[in-house]
Amino acid sequence: MARYWVAGATGFLGSHLASQLIEAGHEVTLVSRSGGDVSGIPVSPLDILDEAAVAASARGLDGAFLCAGKVSRDPADAEELHRVHVTGTRAALAGLAAAGVPRVVYASTSGTIAVGRDPDQIFDEQSDAPLELLARWPYYRTKLYAEREALEAAARGQHVVVMNPTLLLGPGDVRESSTGDVRLFLERKVVATPAGGLSFVDVRDAASALIAAMDRGRSGERYLLSARNMTIAAFFQRLERVSGVRAPLLRLPKARSLALGASRLFSRAVRALGAEPPVDDVSVEMAQYFWYCDARKAEEELGFQPRDAGETLRDTVRDLIDRGVVFPEGVRELGAR
Repeated sequence: MARYWVAGATGFLGSHLASQLIEAGHEVTLVSRSGGDVSGIPVSPLDILDEAAVAASARGLDGAFLCAGKVSRDPADAEELHRVHVTGTRAALAGLAAAGVPRVVYASTSGTIAVGRDPDQIFDEQSDAPLELLARWPYYRTKLYAEREALEAAARGQHVVVMNPTLLLGPGDVRESSTGDVRLFLERKVVATPAGGLSFVDVRDAASALIAAMDRGRSGERYLLSARNMTIAAFFQRLERVSGVRAPLLRLPKARSLALGASRLFSRAVRALGAEPPVDDVSVEMAQYFWYCDARKAEEELGFQPRDAGETLRDTVRDLIDRGVVFPEGVRELGAR
């Protein structure tokens, strides 16, 4: 059995990764900014910007998984996102190199590659970064720069593999970093269906793929992880079948400017009533684009085999109900199973 270092171990992906490593009998050193525990194993508080602390905590280990990050669609968080993603990734990789850790797997996002205006385009690892779009969204922009830090480290000789999962769904997203939109749907707070399309993967399958990448991934390569591409309308219909909650009947126009204008008018009306709109304008804008990608490279090189999308959606809904996050009518029996 090997000894691994996991940063971001209390996050959605990191906690599943840590649990799978523990279940497989590996020895783990778990760190996160806030600390805590995963599967009964303590998680030490550590800031990945502290290069010396990273080196001290990872020295002598067989590999490292870098899953630390901050998920936010708020443009006001741009500076913090840059600090955590770009500066933090650079410092963490330097610390791991100083510690002599032989292999690193870095968790990025498919959004550095796979987003565009064309519903017929399916992106792969050779696709160019959509810089014009990413410039508007600080989360994806800083993840792109962080990914480049990882690839540059690989070019200098450090063994670094980059993983690019799509939207992570499944059980255990305590912070709602990925499943928040599903919660809004179940609470009937999504009043209109965007015109775009998404891609998603089960967090448990993504974690397994990261472990496979530690052994089989090629340094300096990226691997997209996706189980299913579908329009957001189809995604809502699947959620309706799983949960019993009706999908919104109203459809946003395909024209992005019109959709965003409608969203802003709705937001003003909600605020005029003394409330906050449940869906922000950035989320509406992003949902008008298409985030489709091809995961064949991960399937062929890493043995990635995503589970059925229906299982992922059922488990996502069931988990939100079991934890008391939502109480939608018609799905209490599903949540109790």
